[in-house]
Amino acid sequence: MPENIIAPAPAPVDDRVRKPAVRPPRPGFALAVILTCQLMVVLDATVVSIALPGIQRTLHFSAAGLSWVQDVYLLVFGGLLLLGGRAGDLFGRRRLLVVGIAGFTLASLLGGFATSPGLLVAARAAQGVGAAVAAPNTLALIVSTYREPTARARAIGLFSSMSAGGAAVGMILGGLLTSYFSWRSVMFINVPFGLAIVLLAPRLIREPERHPSRLDLPGAVAATLGTGTLVYAFIHAATAGWGAGSTLGWFAAAAVLLTGFVLWEAYGAVQPLLPLHLLRHRVRGGGYLTMLLLPAAMYGMFFFITQYLQNVLGYSPLRTGFAFLPLAVLIFVGARTAPRLVPRFGARPFLIGGPILLLTGLLLLTRVDATTAYASGILPSMVLFGTGAGFTIAPLSITILSAVRPEESGAASGTLQTMQQAGGALGTAVLLTVFTSATRHPAGRGPDALFAHGVSVGMGVAAVFIAVALLLVVTVVRPSGRPRAARGVVVGSGGSGSR
Repeated sequence: MPENIIAPAPAPVDDRVRKPAVRPPRPGFALAVILTCQLMVVLDATVVSIALPGIQRTLHFSAAGLSWVQDVYLLVFGGLLLLGGRAGDLFGRRRLLVVGIAGFTLASLLGGFATSPGLLVAARAAQGVGAAVAAPNTLALIVSTYREPTARARAIGLFSSMSAGGAAVGMILGGLLTSYFSWRSVMFINVPFGLAIVLLAPRLIREPERHPSRLDLPGAVAATLGTGTLVYAFIHAATAGWGAGSTLGWFAAAAVLLTGFVLWEAYGAVQPLLPLHLLRHRVRGGGYLTMLLLPAAMYGMFFFITQYLQNVLGYSPLRTGFAFLPLAVLIFVGARTAPRLVPRFGARPFLIGGPILLLTGLLLLTRVDATTAYASGILPSMVLFGTGAGFTIAPLSITILSAVRPEESGAASGTLQTMQQAGGALGTAVLLTVFTSATRHPAGRGPDALFAHGVSVGMGVAAVFIAVALLLVVTVVRPSGRPRAARGVVVGSGGSGSR
């Protein structure tokens, strides 16, 4: 089942007619379309954050209801990613990318015109569906298109920079659009880019060979409901308390659903949504768990530092967005540079050094209080955090996808992105619970001091996430050596490719 591009014979006319369908004329343009798609779906996880106050004023959201504008996107996106990856293997990855972005674009347009809370939340959920259909196929298209190890590593590095930096870029873009236009512009901005992708993707991206498969709908339902219920349980615990019967009930329901999902995948599904051997591989399984923990800390940091800058330091939305510019630039630069250095030095320096920088940045944020200045108290942490994230995500992605068979690249990349989105949603929910508990008893503190105390405690828990991720890298993933090619697939350092 080779996917290498073969030059057509010169004589037959039919070969000349079929050539554009076999090979995209400009692979660089094809990669640009794929990366734009990925940037769109990642941006929307955070681009609404700074717009939330305007959304609340316009549509009269309650305080609790407002959180769903962001959470419902992450939940639906993360919950359906595995199904999107498997559907791409079955129906065609390029086709699913186009269909997903078309749905995402239409939902963005409807969300921009929303006149009630229910309509906006429904539009955000529909965006999540479109993103879940498109996103796993972006990475799978890169894996199936770039067969040469160095070229693929560079392409994955660009993809990782979009994935890692997109959330921070969303903060900047949200600040710009909200300040100069209105909150509706953060929805409308997706429309022209989405239309461009829908028009250009069929012309520039080669459709890989499809693989006979079956959609595991029971597994998809169990995974989506289980993940969503678990996130909701943490959010509910923030208001009702950990000991409340309703909180325990939600956690129990999540445990039942997720256990049912694992049992179904292991024993019931004819063609599992998540092939469990992808997780049983030591390096890959440890890498997936590490990928769950990194966004848990990252999204939590974005969520709380954004509010700290506006609520405590009094920053405007525009100024808040630009406060994240150093972090976004460093993530992008690191994600672009790391794949070029991994073949020379191996993944180990990055997968150990990067989390150490992340951990240091978060520990510095545990010292914030009501008098902390941005330049001396926040900026150094952002520099450390951005550098650490940029030098960690790309090598970890390459390691996880080491020696994945082409017929399972959709499932493998879908699982990777599921870990990212589920980690972001779970991390934010956990840290919100911690923040609420820390600010429940004022102890003589003023509003700003109390809020800063909650942020400090939350960043301490985020640091624990990174510490566990670092421990996993050292003891389970244990990257060593340098990448090598195996069966035509890039092998990240530390990945043997064995099953």
